[in-house]
Amino acid sequence: MAGGKKPVVLVVGMAGSGKTTFMQRLQADLTVSGERVPYLVNLDPAVLDTPYESNLDIRDTVDYKQVMAQYGLGPNGAILTALNLFTTKWDQVLDLIDTRQEEMDICLVDTPGQIEIFTWSASGTIIAETCASMFPTCIAYILDLERCAQSPIAFMSNMLYACSIMYKMRLPFILVMNKSDIADAGPVTEWLGDYFAFQTALTDMQSESYLSSMMQSMGLVLEEFYQNIRHVVVSSYTGDGMDDFLTKVDEAVEEYEKEFLPDLERRIQLKSNAAATPVEDQLSNLSIDKSD
Repeated sequence: MAGGKKPVVLVVGMAGSGKTTFMQRLQADLTVSGERVPYLVNLDPAVLDTPYESNLDIRDTVDYKQVMAQYGLGPNGAILTALNLFTTKWDQVLDLIDTRQEEMDICLVDTPGQIEIFTWSASGTIIAETCASMFPTCIAYILDLERCAQSPIAFMSNMLYACSIMYKMRLPFILVMNKSDIADAGPVTEWLGDYFAFQTALTDMQSESYLSSMMQSMGLVLEEFYQNIRHVVVSSYTGDGMDDFLTKVDEAVEEYEKEFLPDLERRIQLKSNAAATPVEDQLSNLSIDKSD
């Protein structure tokens, strides 16, 4: 399976969280330092220009605007369809990544700006599962620190989405708190581990709205799931925290090999057994003589 292979990091995040800029900064830092050689894959067919140099780009295979015109789709529908079309060739992408193992140290995969198109589509599931079956794979969820520090409601909305992705993908997870150059990570980090601090922040908003009450309830329910999430504070602008992020990736790889890979192999075996059972039943029925 994935023994001895270089890690793949699937970079996801809400629109405006800065994940593409994060990719650019990480590539630049790795290239300058020479400590690790990055291999970048762009899966966003609608992006006009990537600030980083990608090794593989969905736009070289699928024309997003042509898909929109040909199928009469809107922007989101065209992005999803383009991703679906590209996924039919994903085995070739995996083969290319595999052949470059000796030349790289880490593979970074940039996903579409509309996060739900990747995380909740069949294509996203296929990409994540097949990557995990061949390489140590983890999810990097980019969180907009500026927006979350200003609003505990925005923080809880992100935690809800992060937890849902973490348990749907069933892969090692890194919460990347981005934009530390313009926002203090202190409050958000505190909310992450202390529900009462989060509740106090909601109370300080002096809001008795239904939304505020719902956020308190959600925080109480979700705290058990997100308080131990592996997290790191970074700035895509200054480059602060990038070394810490790479350390978290190394930790995620260890977790993948010890916990996630055995679980993945078990799930693959279960699917294989489930797929084989109907065929075996049909073959056994051939031996039954139904004549009077």
